[in-house]
Amino acid sequence: MVSAKGKMWDDGQQQDAGMDELLAVLGYNVRSSDMVDVAQKLEQLEMVMGNAQEDGISHLSSGTVHYNPSDLSGWSSTITTLDFSGSRQQSEHQSRIYNDNSDYDLSAIPGVAVYRRPDQQGDGEKSSKRMKTASSSSSSSTQQVQENGLASVAESTRPVVVVDSQETGVRLVHTLMACADAVQQDNMKLADALVKHIGLLAASQAGAMRKVATYFAEALARRIYRIYPQDSLESSYSDILQMHFYEACPYLKFAHFTANQAILEAFAGANRVHVIDFGLKQGMQWPALMQALALRPGGPPAFRLTGIGPPQPDNTDALQQVGWKLAQLAETIGVEFEFRGFVANSLADLEPSMLQIRPPEVEAVAVNSVLELHRLLARPGAIEKVLSSIKAMKPKIVTVVEQEASHNGPVFLDRFTEALHYYSNLFDSLEGCGVSPPSSQDLMMSEIYLGRQICNVVACEGAERVERHETLSQWRSRMGSAGFDPVHLGSNAFKQASMLLALFAGGDGYRVEENNGCLMLGWHTRPLIATSAWQLNSNFNPTSTSASTSAHSQ
Repeated sequence: MVSAKGKMWDDGQQQDAGMDELLAVLGYNVRSSDMVDVAQKLEQLEMVMGNAQEDGISHLSSGTVHYNPSDLSGWSSTITTLDFSGSRQQSEHQSRIYNDNSDYDLSAIPGVAVYRRPDQQGDGEKSSKRMKTASSSSSSSTQQVQENGLASVAESTRPVVVVDSQETGVRLVHTLMACADAVQQDNMKLADALVKHIGLLAASQAGAMRKVATYFAEALARRIYRIYPQDSLESSYSDILQMHFYEACPYLKFAHFTANQAILEAFAGANRVHVIDFGLKQGMQWPALMQALALRPGGPPAFRLTGIGPPQPDNTDALQQVGWKLAQLAETIGVEFEFRGFVANSLADLEPSMLQIRPPEVEAVAVNSVLELHRLLARPGAIEKVLSSIKAMKPKIVTVVEQEASHNGPVFLDRFTEALHYYSNLFDSLEGCGVSPPSSQDLMMSEIYLGRQICNVVACEGAERVERHETLSQWRSRMGSAGFDPVHLGSNAFKQASMLLALFAGGDGYRVEENNGCLMLGWHTRPLIATSAWQLNSNFNPTSTSASTSAHSQ
């Protein structure tokens, strides 16, 4: 049963009923019922853009009249009153924007909001629907322009164009989706023609929209031209980028805080505790937990940390360096500390016997995974193997943090659409970090961090596509089938997470919600990351699990 707080995610969506969902996510409030009108105006805009061959479109920034982008009817009525002459002569030119070497007919794109070749444009009713251009030879058009409150164009032979960033944004989204659809249909000639224009359309946008579109265009181009990223997620570079992402926005802070809170509560009363971290990286999660243990009434427990990480390209022992720094902190705050690092190409390569797990009556064990388990879905049987190994460790608690997204479906276009929604919200949240804006370096590196994920989701397939994010409901089903019961994170964790968020970003835009005992952090109405906690099923039999794990590894 979904909790009342979990339903709050739907409140904002109901307020925007009737809006095109994808365009709304990207910041363009266009009702679905207005899409036909939007498409017609885009067609008009394309016609005028086709007349800018000689000088390109750089001059359009001057002498341009802007209107309220949400007033679609007013924009349409004003723009269609312009009766410009010379359209027949100028229609002989093609737009520089759409000149490429592919010779592909862009009119093949479904819908009317696309460019039509000049030889397909006739007179009569078809041409009367097109927007005409203005020149100094038309005194009547000048008079009409002045009557409508527009600047006079009598002194210029260049066309007057109303350039609406919202309309261009609609075209950009449509082109992105059309390109992804062409890729799915294996129509690479059309995809090639479309991807060349996405960057030009993105250049007219500002902020998060331009950045998101640029990263998706790069990913599409890599898939179309089969230029796959080399070591696109190489571990040491990814760790550095993730550190900047940690500083730039609250998502990883939220992940570490909520997981630590669950672990701390599970360790209550234990004299010896052991945390097995499936992705140690720079160890940023553990100083806060160690300090909390140090302040525990009655004194801190002995703390053992097992950190797992991938091999480094320069063969350095990065895990031991992190362990040494944590040992220094432990000595300073008076916590008995033991560290051991394990290098593994995949979590599925680990066996419980390697980790020297002590009996539950000797030490309490916690298994922690932050943004790691989804990578196992690229290898058949890997997630089942790891979950079976976790059960053999007999942990008191398992904490799992994953992206709240669906990027592992079988249909490419569905994955692309979901990724466009998801990363548009992430980039938008980076642009609006409230009272604590990130440094320019943190922001830039965070965008690269997310851009590499986009590239992996869109451009890669098979074992190379490791960013296989799934939703909380999918993880619930998987964990339940593997023999785990959910642990309610509690109202205390919810309140403290909300306070942490308010301190970081002023509470503007970010939202913490509870969902059936799990905590989710999102941007406005879209959840983006989820923390869940698990314990062994009460009917769990450790002997049978150990036997099945041993059989699986043979």
